[in-house]
Amino acid sequence: MNITAYTVEQVKDPFGILSGRRYEFKLEVEVDEEDELYSEHGVYARVVYKDEGETSGILTCDWTEKTTNRYLPLDAEPEELAELAAFCAAHLPEDE
Repeated sequence: MNITAYTVEQVKDPFGILSGRRYEFKLEVEVDEEDELYSEHGVYARVVYKDEGETSGILTCDWTEKTTNRYLPLDAEPEELAELAAFCAAHLPEDE
C-alpha cells in the first residue's frame, strides 16, 4: 500500500464532550492488483484519528472507490491500520 495524496481536517466538537482532538483524513492509496482492496477506479481510506497522547489512534477506517464513491465493505488488516495510524500521527496539523 502506498499513500499518494491526502487531506486532513479537524472534526469540531460543538458540545465539548469528546476528549482529545479528532481529525478526518482522506488518504488516496495505491494497492497491488492482487490485493483485495484493488479497484481499477482507485481507492481511498477515510480515517478518523483521535489525537490524545497515549490513547491516540484510529477510531474508524472506511474504504471507498475513488471515482464511483462506492463504499467497500472491507476491514483493514492490522499491518495496514498500523501504517495508516503512523501516517496520520506524522501528518497532524499544527495546533490552531
